[in-house]
Amino acid sequence: MFFETNETLILASASSRRKELLGRLGMPFTVHASNAEERPIENGEKPETYASVLSSIKASAIYEDHPKSLIIGADTVVALDGKVYPKPKSVAQAAEFLEELSGRTHSVITGVTILREGAVTHFTSITEVTFRTLDHALIQAYAATGDPLDKAGGYGIQTAGGLLVKEISGDYDNVVGLPIAELADKMRASGLIWLKGDER
Repeated sequence: MFFETNETLILASASSRRKELLGRLGMPFTVHASNAEERPIENGEKPETYASVLSSIKASAIYEDHPKSLIIGADTVVALDGKVYPKPKSVAQAAEFLEELSGRTHSVITGVTILREGAVTHFTSITEVTFRTLDHALIQAYAATGDPLDKAGGYGIQTAGGLLVKEISGDYDNVVGLPIAELADKMRASGLIWLKGDER
């Protein structure tokens, strides 16, 4: 896009989808995947709080080695009736998730952490996604592709998983993995990035 920054920008995520979305801003950045262990959700913890905490864990792990950089961490969870659906561990679990989500509206929640020299900004973005009523054969066929295995909730809206979706309410990019428009707004408001040609 048309943004500039004086910061050394690091994306604390191995996700190719988040890398592509951040690249829309047109600024150079590097990717350092966090090796921090993700903890399970605690009893009574809200899914949006959980997503925010996971994004903070990722960003903080990279910040330890790059304290002069601007770190962006993000984590996306899928939730329905308070239950969080992580990345499935198997094709069978992916199919189980999709059976439960079929014909219902779930929340896709991305927690984002912006970390710079000890200053922290957190925000969460929530998109409501409604699935079509899915037949067993479609669920099994999609799960068998292996596509769901690296995606929260067991589907990717930007891949063949989009065939499962009836409608969404909210930010599409958030479902992909990073609410890039809102992230840009937060960073502009903090003076971390600016449009090319802006007087500063």
